[in-house]
Amino acid sequence: MIDLDIADDIAHVTLNAPSKLNALGPDDLRALATAYDDAAAANVRALVLRGEGRAFCAGRDIAGVDPTTDDVSGYLDRLVAPLLHRIADFPAPTFAAAQGACLGVGLGLLVATDVVYVADDAKVGSPFAALGATLDSGGHWLLVSRLGPHRALDLIYSGTLISGAEAVAGGLFSRSLPADELDAAVDAAARAAATGATQAFLASKRIIDALRDGPLDLWGSVAAENAAQAQLRDTADYREGFAAFQEKRKPRFTGR
Repeated sequence: MIDLDIADDIAHVTLNAPSKLNALGPDDLRALATAYDDAAAANVRALVLRGEGRAFCAGRDIAGVDPTTDDVSGYLDRLVAPLLHRIADFPAPTFAAAQGACLGVGLGLLVATDVVYVADDAKVGSPFAALGATLDSGGHWLLVSRLGPHRALDLIYSGTLISGAEAVAGGLFSRSLPADELDAAVDAAARAAATGATQAFLASKRIIDALRDGPLDLWGSVAAENAAQAQLRDTADYREGFAAFQEKRKPRFTGR
């Protein structure tokens, strides 16, 4: 089950199947995509993704899957990959709170999210060797880009899971916190973003996406920053930010 609640310009999306550690089947992926579409249509200014219970998401729900007839491409290419693109392209800052297992497609949901806070004792890695399967949903890119190829293959070959604290120390995610502080910290970060200069945030998001995904070098980055700043000059929040600075008051951003 996927829950969506919207209040105060913030969408809260919850993976709500704790009895199966929020593992995701095809219908769950479709429902999750719909939740993101509905949140975007509501013009929210921040989104928070979390999982109910003791795990964020244990990955794909393989209960009842027959490996001899498994439609792997249908699941990964036609459901998971489009969902990850939808999350990454969401038109507002996105946040995730992750505790317990963060595996497979669950790890991919975190890869696609802008800011990720994890519990100190969360479990991250690639347990798929025991299934005769491989890491998917962007997991190879995450591990190699942050930990390097040797450490990545060590985790993949051994099936060792690292803690949330270790993952943050290795640069995988934003922050690690005690589990009982996780939700409050993520909600506070989302509230701050939802009252901020949304268009400026999205300009940075686009530049960082280009640095991550394409051949954008230092000088290409400078050019992209210059172009973004020139476009932001015509936004209401840009004018408000300058006026507030000059008038020595707190800015009142509207996201426009």
